[in-house]
Amino acid sequence: MATTQTQRLGILAALALVMAATRVHLSLFHHDIWDASWGVFFLAGFWLRGTGRWAFPLLMAEAVLVDYLVITHMGISFWDHYCVSLGYWFLVPAYGALWMGGSWLARQQRGLTLSTLALAAVVLLVSETACYTISNGSFYWLSAHVPAPKSFTAWFANFGDWYLPFLATTATYVGLGAVLHVLATQLARLSHGGEVQH
Repeated sequence: MATTQTQRLGILAALALVMAATRVHLSLFHHDIWDASWGVFFLAGFWLRGTGRWAFPLLMAEAVLVDYLVITHMGISFWDHYCVSLGYWFLVPAYGALWMGGSWLARQQRGLTLSTLALAAVVLLVSETACYTISNGSFYWLSAHVPAPKSFTAWFANFGDWYLPFLATTATYVGLGAVLHVLATQLARLSHGGEVQH
């Protein structure tokens, strides 16, 4: 969607603001399902395709910084927090899966059509599932806070507890982003008096 560097920076700033505003909530670390981070990374991949070398690391650094500030503000050492383990660093490939999904969708979509909507739903589901599997699995198997003995049965039970809420929340944010995308596309079309690239 963004064609100029100024537009891309504006979109990045808006997405970063949304992520900071929702991720900073203290209950984030108790599985607050309203965190927009997953939706932000998927939408960033879609809107900022081709800028992954700098935009993805900036958003990733922001996510870690917000976590650090929230944890230390609670009077807890970052490295001692429940959610920070070796598995925490697997958020990079987990969020990367969302970014890649959005980026792939941007290359495949053919404008504001029902087929694009259907494709978006499938790509979002696959991206969310990959992200959730990586983040949930890495925490379960690598965190010392998960009591032993660990088993696939217990992991699948834990996986199922949070899978649908995380999917629904991410889909909500991506849906809001899709509405904004449609509105911006239509406004651009009207201002140019004809067809524009989506």
